[in-house]
Amino acid sequence: MATVLVKELIEAGVHFGHRASRWNPKMRPYIYARRNLIHIIDVRETIRGLLRARKYLQGVASHNSLVLFVGTKRQAADSIERHAARCGMPFVSDRWLGGTLTNFRTIRSRLARLEELEALRESEEFTNYSKKMQSALNREYRKMYRNLNGVRVMNRLPECMVVVDPRKEKNAIREARKLGVVTIALIDTDSDPDLIDLPIPGNDDSIRSIDRIIGLLADAVEAGRVAAGAEQGRKEEAEAEVEVPAVAG
Repeated sequence: MATVLVKELIEAGVHFGHRASRWNPKMRPYIYARRNLIHIIDVRETIRGLLRARKYLQGVASHNSLVLFVGTKRQAADSIERHAARCGMPFVSDRWLGGTLTNFRTIRSRLARLEELEALRESEEFTNYSKKMQSALNREYRKMYRNLNGVRVMNRLPECMVVVDPRKEKNAIREARKLGVVTIALIDTDSDPDLIDLPIPGNDDSIRSIDRIIGLLADAVEAGRVAAGAEQGRKEEAEAEVEVPAVAG
């Protein structure tokens, strides 16, 4: 299994780091070699980080806690949306709104406004507005939908956050650290691993690399949710099997 995974990761280009001139010295333990001025990431370290992260995520999901997926760079947005939706978790793929975690109540109130706009656009009342007002409301809706749709299911703070490129998502990392939300990140050779609780060293610029890593993490979340469902089913069966005392004839 490990051999197959190594092959898949290499084929996805997970081992290609940044130019050596752009490296963060703290990434030294995760670097295998330097080839043509490019740092090569040690895939064994990638797998170690991946296995630790998968085990943790499965445990989080099995306790019905939330995992927030974050990746706003162009190469990551599609994978973040697709895999987070697949495992039923919230995501941010367009822009990190300041206070998404640290000012969570405000974000929830803005979600209420988004739902209000959706209801208005589908009602007959909307046609009574002027063309100019309809256009303004549609613009407001599109912007809010783009920024907030992914966090609709986040009815409470997440237990942990999965991030692609912590340098790009430094504001999200800062908020998570402030609140004690555990961070898991696909982290390239130009980043600081000390800022991340569970770093996964790997190429965070390649679409294939990002998709493979995020897909494997989402698989772990799905497995945890299945385990949680099975446990709930067992509890319900046990409660239903209460013996009914015999009635004397």
